Amino acid sequence: MYKFRLIFILLFFFNSNLYLNANSIQIIVKVENEIITNIDVENEKKYLLFLNPKLDQLNQTKINDIAKNSLITEIIKKKELQKIYDLNKTTNVIDVIEKKFLKVKNINNKDEFIQILNNQNIDYEVFKKKLQVEALWNQLIYNKYANNLRIDKEILKKNVLKQFTNKKKKYEYNLSEIFFNESINERLEDTVSKLEKSINEIGFENTANIYSISNTSKNGGLIGWVNELQLSAIIKKNIILLNDNEVTKPIKINNGFLIIKLNNKREFKEEVDIDKQVEELAKKEMNRQLNSFSMILFKRLKKNIQINEL
Repeated sequence: MYKFRLIFILLFFFNSNLYLNANSIQIIVKVENEIITNIDVENEKKYLLFLNPKLDQLNQTKINDIAKNSLITEIIKKKELQKIYDLNKTTNVIDVIEKKFLKVKNINNKDEFIQILNNQNIDYEVFKKKLQVEALWNQLIYNKYANNLRIDKEILKKNVLKQFTNKKKKYEYNLSEIFFNESINERLEDTVSKLEKSINEIGFENTANIYSISNTSKNGGLIGWVNELQLSAIIKKNIILLNDNEVTKPIKINNGFLIIKLNNKREFKEEVDIDKQVEELAKKEMNRQLNSFSMILFKRLKKNIQINEL
């Protein structure tokens, strides 16, 4: 399979009148029967730089490593998805996640999005396939673990009502995150010191790309705007006194640690729909729990897949 793919790549470049010698294309990694070439890494770098332009501040070796690991992750997920879904027929899920992506990136419509990608030499169809893998992976995790979710909406409602009645002014925060677990091979103090040093040297977004295990890592840890009523008490307590672009100390949550960056803050004055806020909180808690299940499954799959770096 990987030999066939390499031949195809060579033929494509020759037919495109790009006179490359045999050394121009190199196999970097083999993930079972799939290969990752230096061409794949270059294209993945364009994709990741689009998601987080600050990656360009890193040296090329580090960016190459991030791109390579991103491709390995995608292949592992795709292999599991192909056991369940026909990836050629499940294009409907892309529309939903694409709309969410455009909203986060403040892109007005699909045509504008395609033009932005073209300007950066990123193929829209390839980008769609990446969105498809992430959407189907999220769907797989939900289907697999939905019965394990534990969300008490009555408690959430009490918390929202408590916050709503105690304050006249309400705020929303634009946040980014780095989510990490305690390592069995490294003391927590050393992990925190490493992360803090990285944030100081290469910035929060690039540190999120390298070290965060959250789904937001590819976007430099960006969460976006969050209503304060949707924040847990411990996170709100840690960010409430931050100035723009400041970060918290590590915050212990159920399944790991969070470092939060405050990008911006603004007051909102619209009428608060308590039930809607409770539903949003429940959705965020569900996503948090599903993200934890996702990491557990992915680690298990990766452990059982042969990965050879060449």
